[in-house]
Amino acid sequence: MQKLFYLLFLINFSVVAQEQITTTLKDSTAFNAKAIFGVDTFGTMYYTTDDNTFHKKTKDTTITYTNFQLSEITSANAFNPLKINLFYRDFNTVVILDNRLAEVYKIDFNTVQPYKNVSFVSTGFDNTLWIFNQDLQQLELYDYKTNKVRLKTVPIQSEILDLKSDYNNCYILTENYLYVYSYFGSLIGKYKNEGFESLAFSEAHLVLKKENGLSILSKKSTEIKPIKHPNLLISQFLVTNETLYIYDDEMLRQYQLKLD
Repeated sequence: MQKLFYLLFLINFSVVAQEQITTTLKDSTAFNAKAIFGVDTFGTMYYTTDDNTFHKKTKDTTITYTNFQLSEITSANAFNPLKINLFYRDFNTVVILDNRLAEVYKIDFNTVQPYKNVSFVSTGFDNTLWIFNQDLQQLELYDYKTNKVRLKTVPIQSEILDLKSDYNNCYILTENYLYVYSYFGSLIGKYKNEGFESLAFSEAHLVLKKENGLSILSKKSTEIKPIKHPNLLISQFLVTNETLYIYDDEMLRQYQLKLD
């Protein structure tokens, strides 16, 4: 019986090990930022510093945007580099920037009718934003040019932890579930939250963080798989295509995800 137990344990361990996604360190760079919001396929970085200045850094140049009236940037999304959105939660306001970080649009939800108390913002298609209406507890696809809600979901009952999106899908992580919505507002995926706290997203993959561990959900899969990586402090994490970025407040490390 004891031999059978050990045999089953080894088989189990082997299966778990096979299911892990492995990584290879590609590069590491000393870096100092308050928050990193994105790295695109060309290596362009979007981040803030302690003075609440938003930076766009390429290999050759760095340009900045600062709004002293709105203070701290809660989140930023540069999925569409021609329409970068900065969310200032304390002021219930979103600023849209072009690729030169010039302000092209400002949405003050305090003055929008009907009033919206917004807790999360991410990019949608065309002139839209995915927003989470805190008072109604629902996800809305908001057209900021026409001040119209194109669609809304049924109310979400548990606390929202994170929200990310692209043109096609919106991912909401709650205390109880991870929800995946299409751009039509249809619920196309629902996964029990096994302790995940935050997420990062690219067009191909969704990465979730639980304590100091990371897992991945590929668009081609319905299974959330653990990522094998060095035991590092994870202050922030990002994913761009098959590159995973881990930032520990001092070093930004790049890992190649092996998804075969």
